[in-house]
Amino acid sequence: MKIRFAATAAIAATALLALTGCTTSMTDSTQNPDSSATESVTVADANSSDVMFTTMMIPHHEQAVEMADMVLMKEGIDQRVLTLARDVKAAQAPEIALMNSWLNDWGVEVDSGMAGMDQGDGMMSDSDMTDLESASGVEASRLFLEQMILHHEGAIDMALLEVEAGQNSAAVELAQQVIDAQTGEIDVMRDILSSL
Repeated sequence: MKIRFAATAAIAATALLALTGCTTSMTDSTQNPDSSATESVTVADANSSDVMFTTMMIPHHEQAVEMADMVLMKEGIDQRVLTLARDVKAAQAPEIALMNSWLNDWGVEVDSGMAGMDQGDGMMSDSDMTDLESASGVEASRLFLEQMILHHEGAIDMALLEVEAGQNSAAVELAQQVIDAQTGEIDVMRDILSSL
């Protein structure tokens, strides 16, 4: 796990180097007089923590949406779990689009192969995902809740690091939203789990 996390960190660091090169050309009005002030501020305002948070949170959210989709296609799932799965999907899908737009604005290109990597704490393994896909009824409801609690805890850990070290105000704000929303969802999931 630590090796995979380090590999992700290295990819994010490479992305940051690309960002640094882009920042110079985009904020220097003598080289690029047509660049907008907003664009320059956005690029200049992203630090390595912002890039790391964003590049790691995108695939993390993508997996949560995938888990929600799996449960939503099953029969015999507890209605409270279905509601939670819909809420997860409704919240995280737009956040994926938002974070991708930030990377685009910052000039950060993320290797498409990154999506298959373990992105850090809380990510489910291929085996975990297979177990969820194979499960049904109460077992699937329980497994989804157990996995999503761990998944949310990992997201909260990443978000706490961003709040502490991030520079981009929008990224820090999103990180705080992740902490608040997913902490509340963990409480709900634990309550549901105890009653299944």
